[in-house]
Amino acid sequence: MADIRTVPETGSTNDDVAALARDGAPEGLWLRAERQTGGRGRQGRDWRSPEGNLYASTLVRVRKDDPPAPTLALVAAVALHEVVAQLIRHPRESGDPACSSAPQVKRDSRFRGNDDGLSGLRIKWPNDLLVGGAKLSGILLERAGDAVVIGFGVNLAHHPQDVGRPATSITALTGAAPDPAIFLEMLVESLARWLHRWRTEGLAPIRAQWLAAAHPIGTALSTPEGEGLFDGLDETGALRLRLADGSMRVIHAGDVFLI
Repeated sequence: MADIRTVPETGSTNDDVAALARDGAPEGLWLRAERQTGGRGRQGRDWRSPEGNLYASTLVRVRKDDPPAPTLALVAAVALHEVVAQLIRHPRESGDPACSSAPQVKRDSRFRGNDDGLSGLRIKWPNDLLVGGAKLSGILLERAGDAVVIGFGVNLAHHPQDVGRPATSITALTGAAPDPAIFLEMLVESLARWLHRWRTEGLAPIRAQWLAAAHPIGTALSTPEGEGLFDGLDETGALRLRLADGSMRVIHAGDVFLI
């Protein structure tokens, strides 16, 4: 059973969970902060952390027979996508407790309704969630001994306006601000289920679900290897990029942007 802990404020939930992992904390521990003072994304980028959004980290103890640890990025992405898709589809009308008591706010004019938001919800390699090209969340994986720390930052109530690329939030999409604690309960259940499949069935079902939720084949991308067209994932979960000359590059790490 998951051990979910909440603190009013911390520097970074990833740093705190990494310290707990090094001290022997078991898999299934989750830490959520109502706000962070030192949140960060990939490559140390600042992640703004006002109250009302989700800032939570967990740890996975890597076992000898597990699939490669880096593929946990795909596991985390499909789990989060599953939860967000449910909220966009049924924010208040379904009686979902994550949104049922939330105040209504003005929706983002780019998204006319829940179906539009859901149809535009896509995973960008390896694990960002975008809606209509606007960033909704980020996931940061870091190693701590034999553990992988997975940090989730999800724009539930707020999203930044001046970060150089478009961003959005669940509130902007649905008109309702989810309760971060209840959202986390949904995410804990989803991640546990996909983690079990990763361990018992291997990467194949994770890869298939990721591809079903991702931007379509042929999407133009900018990558560390240059610009090209998305051509799916290889068997290890790496991104396949088709260049203008028809050659194929396999991307294992680095920032990828839609163009």
